[in-house]
Amino acid sequence: MSFSVPPVTAAWQHRDARQGFEVAFFSPAGRGYHIRGCTTAVEDGQAWMISYAIRLDETWTTRSARITGRSASGLHHARVEADGQGRWRVDGEVASHLDGCLDIDLASSAMTNALPVHRLDLPIGAGAAAPAAYVRALDLSVDRLDQDYVRTTDEGRY
Repeated sequence: MSFSVPPVTAAWQHRDARQGFEVAFFSPAGRGYHIRGCTTAVEDGQAWMISYAIRLDETWTTRSARITGRSASGLHHARVEADGQGRWRVDGEVASHLDGCLDIDLASSAMTNALPVHRLDLPIGAGAAAPAAYVRALDLSVDRLDQDYVRTTDEGRY
């Protein structure tokens, strides 16, 4: 399975771990893409909403993200920037704990799992490490998430 140009828009319902909904809009930006979207959900009895704008380069590597979230704890903002080589800044400050990450992974978003899947384009049976800058839903704190992806079928299951 090879990846083609993303759709103009996509939407899906979140189930199981949380109840919610997400919608995303994809647009070309130079040789890369802009992805703008929002998610709303109730998880562990807490409601939240997140809006995001993510910029990817031509290899689907995250270059920047602006995230706004609201929950019972208030309004939060995060600005994340990457150089495409694995070095990051969070709200303008160097974030060395994210060194080596190429992707952003929003805890609130199913869509951000597509970023490393598209970028890696693994053959069936192959796996790869894909550490990510992980943005938590309730307070938008940014941590490192070490994760691996393994492609299991020709239908693009990981």
